[in-house]
Amino acid sequence: MSSKKDKKANNTISSGEIAKNKKALFNYELVEKFEAGIVLLGTEVKSLRERSVNMSDSYASFKKGELFIVNMHISPYHFGNRNNHEPLRERKLLMKKRELKRLYGKIKEQGLTLIPIKLYFTRGKVKVELALAKGKKLHDKRETLKRKTLDREMERYIKR
Repeated sequence: MSSKKDKKANNTISSGEIAKNKKALFNYELVEKFEAGIVLLGTEVKSLRERSVNMSDSYASFKKGELFIVNMHISPYHFGNRNNHEPLRERKLLMKKRELKRLYGKIKEQGLTLIPIKLYFTRGKVKVELALAKGKKLHDKRETLKRKTLDREMERYIKR
């Protein structure tokens, strides 16, 4: 009976959000979202459990028909030894071949970029939420800032 409780407790620890790319929502207009697995080393997973990751400047790109995530910084594991991982190495993303072909076509034709939005654990596996995104212009960014400040002021006014 105690083993079932241990498994449930372990599941709640391993499932959940690791990190979000907050800059992505500000700099890009999101068109479509996808989920992908990611190939990681053991020390990278341990480092992710400590939530030591920075994905603000990261993006996904195709190389020889495979999808890789570039510029995602996963800090070296604190208790790692000389076999610790490289923080900025390119990591392979796992998706079905049909999805990869469709994404490749959209990126090449429409000039969209593929950016990671969120990292999270699902049943002990690390998943990445990717989004096809279109870059915002400066005036669009200003408009979103104005909208956010107006929304905050309205909420403050309603609370009073």
